[in-house]
Amino acid sequence: MRPLWLALLAAPLLSGCLYTHIQTPLDLDLDRTRLGDKIGTSEWQSVLWAVAWGDGGTQAAAKQGGLTVINHADSETFVVLGGLYWRERTILYGE
Repeated sequence: MRPLWLALLAAPLLSGCLYTHIQTPLDLDLDRTRLGDKIGTSEWQSVLWAVAWGDGGTQAAAKQGGLTVINHADSETFVVLGGLYWRERTILYGE
């Protein structure tokens, strides 16, 4: 009976450990969001919890998409095996 209780208690701590892929808004005023015609992205990545590279900032995403006005921003997270591989992406929408 103890292993079952331990498994039930540990389950919330382990959620998303094998694979996570989520996208969340970075804005607070979602009821007034107008996306726009252009999309710009930037990202950073990490491998083996030891090496990371990239520029996931809003300035890099705006430059990549040719945006001068930002209307909305999202964040996308992709994680495999609890961080063995990790990617964070910033997605901007605007003009």
